[in-house]
Amino acid sequence: MQDMIKRGITALLRRRLAESPAAALVGPRQSGKTTLARSLRGRYFDLEQEADRLRLNLEWDELASGRPLVILDEAQAAPELFPRLRGAIDQEPDRKNRFLLLGSVSPALMTQVSESLAGRLALVELTPLLLSELPRVALSRLWGRGGYPAGGVLKAGPFPHWQRDYLTLLTQRDLPAWGLPAKPQVTTRLLNMLAVVHGQVLNASQLGQSLGLSYHTVNSYLDYLEGAFLIRRLQPYEANLKKRLVRSPKVYWRDTGLLHALLNVGDESELLNQPWVGASWEGFVIEQILGTLQHLGLHAGAFFLRTSDQHEVDLVLDFGRSLWAIEVKLTATPGLGDMERLDKAAGMIKADQRFLLSQTRQSVGGDKLISCSLPWFIGHLGKWSKS
Repeated sequence: MQDMIKRGITALLRRRLAESPAAALVGPRQSGKTTLARSLRGRYFDLEQEADRLRLNLEWDELASGRPLVILDEAQAAPELFPRLRGAIDQEPDRKNRFLLLGSVSPALMTQVSESLAGRLALVELTPLLLSELPRVALSRLWGRGGYPAGGVLKAGPFPHWQRDYLTLLTQRDLPAWGLPAKPQVTTRLLNMLAVVHGQVLNASQLGQSLGLSYHTVNSYLDYLEGAFLIRRLQPYEANLKKRLVRSPKVYWRDTGLLHALLNVGDESELLNQPWVGASWEGFVIEQILGTLQHLGLHAGAFFLRTSDQHEVDLVLDFGRSLWAIEVKLTATPGLGDMERLDKAAGMIKADQRFLLSQTRQSVGGDKLISCSLPWFIGHLGKWSKS
């Protein structure tokens, strides 16, 4: 079924390749990068396989001068390739659509990209499956199981065992290979702690005390987890207000299926009985919005706002020309008080658009203040953000 899914990022990826000699399609392992890349019908090489690395070496001159797109999967496994890529691109700088690199972003890959291919390569991020890509899948299923194609969202069975195996592989193999100095047991404890504080303001010192580490070390470990697309640190919005603002980031798991597996939730019915279910829904909505903006090729700075006296906006999107304030509520019947609180907090930063997202079946409001569902919001996102 995965092969039949049209990935929302495809048009943007094709556009970036048409504009650049090379592009890097990055994202977490098992998010569908290889499937998407193969659909472009180029010459494919898996650089984690010795046979493919040898074949690439022997055929390099033909490939570099030929017309077919050359697809290089897990590019960080072959750092010696980057100078050759740079040389081939610099020989014919006006040729486009030549190389596509795939990577589960690691510090090694990003170092090579920044040092060898700066200005020569476009960067495109593939997320796990989004709501807009799964019109026949219930929202509750995607929220409960997450968006990894093999993780249970498309067919019954793997969840949550697939997610636990996935995290075990990352902690024992991938993260150490990418340079994370922590022992797998420490990383596992950190992942579990981050699941407990999902959606909360990050306190690195407190996490460090529990692990016997300094907050500097914890933050360096979080850099690796963020680079592996496991977590997101949402930064506070810097505003010149008279009120005192929270200055630390909030931390979210990017895929709620991984979050729920760590917190031992077996299905969607169990999820609704958890005391932290609102934070889970909040993180899910934020990722759906930010992932959809990526698919549309739109850039917005993403932040949150919280004052010391508890005025709050869950997601602030800064498009440069306009500022949006988005509040997320896990309810099917948002009330007037919810709208008034959003309007007051959004007014502090003079937000141009104000959205209350819930599980309502009705969308109401005017041009500036709107109460709506997530699917309705996603469906209108492209039109609004370009207006």
